[in-house]
Amino acid sequence: MSKEKIRVEIVTPVHNRRNITLQCLRSLSRLNTVGLEVHIVIVDDGSTDGTSEAIRKDFPAVEIVPGDGNLWFTEGTNVGIRAALKHNPDYVLMINDDAVFDADFLRYMVETAEKHPRSVIGSLLLLWDEPHKLFQVAPRWNTWQGGWQFWQHQTIWTIPEKSWEVEIIVGNCVLVPVQAIREEGLMKSKRFPNFGDAEYTPRLRKKGWKLLIEPRARVFCQPNVIPASDSNMTLKQKLDTFVINLGHTKNLRRQIYAHLAGAPTKQDGLIALVVFFGKAFKNKLRRTGEFQKTKEKDIAVTFANDVVKD
Repeated sequence: MSKEKIRVEIVTPVHNRRNITLQCLRSLSRLNTVGLEVHIVIVDDGSTDGTSEAIRKDFPAVEIVPGDGNLWFTEGTNVGIRAALKHNPDYVLMINDDAVFDADFLRYMVETAEKHPRSVIGSLLLLWDEPHKLFQVAPRWNTWQGGWQFWQHQTIWTIPEKSWEVEIIVGNCVLVPVQAIREEGLMKSKRFPNFGDAEYTPRLRKKGWKLLIEPRARVFCQPNVIPASDSNMTLKQKLDTFVINLGHTKNLRRQIYAHLAGAPTKQDGLIALVVFFGKAFKNKLRRTGEFQKTKEKDIAVTFANDVVKD
């Protein structure tokens, strides 16, 4: 009798980027599924651009769970996982839809998970416009540098050839055994509406789950969009960005929660938080000083030009 296939549920929340989502599903449709039984759950969080209709037309086997537009990434993923667990999988793969997946990536991730009991597996994230460059893979915690430090200028030629252990796996592509979900629950969406992975995989690690990156599992991601400068924000916009909106990358409460929850210990988190805000304040002063010098230089040049004209 042949060995029973390993069941994997792929889960991702989406919102109003139909073409990106369809691109993602097209790449997943080309997966090498030998030995695997794969099912996809899309949580359409209130899209108004015809995303669900397009998925039903082109990918009728994909399960669509509707949202009200207020789920964000974390709770959107949680909703998808709850739906996925009804299919009794062995693993849940949490992904972002702004990615293109190598045909063998999932097979390599499952193979690594099966070889290493009580492990959570991350893929090798690469930039889709520069596919040799790593994209936010394997940050390292450094208390005295202010928390998580990302590798700089890493490529496919500078990383380990075999899977290696890390301290955190960013949530773009994470294979989680169902046993881990049943033991530790889902991501905490109230404190981390848009970046639940900042707390989730470190929590699993603290509970004895090994975090591994499998370099053969290649996923090509859309580059991050750099947030707009806050210098032109109104007071109301700054209040929303820095205090209220936990989904914003610059939100201060989010930074506090992420440092305290993701650190090896609460003491490390508190120290790193002080360092982080100290460095941020110092950089702000430096940028303000550079701006002022530039402004003064411009005034001086204008004055000199006026003198010459006179």
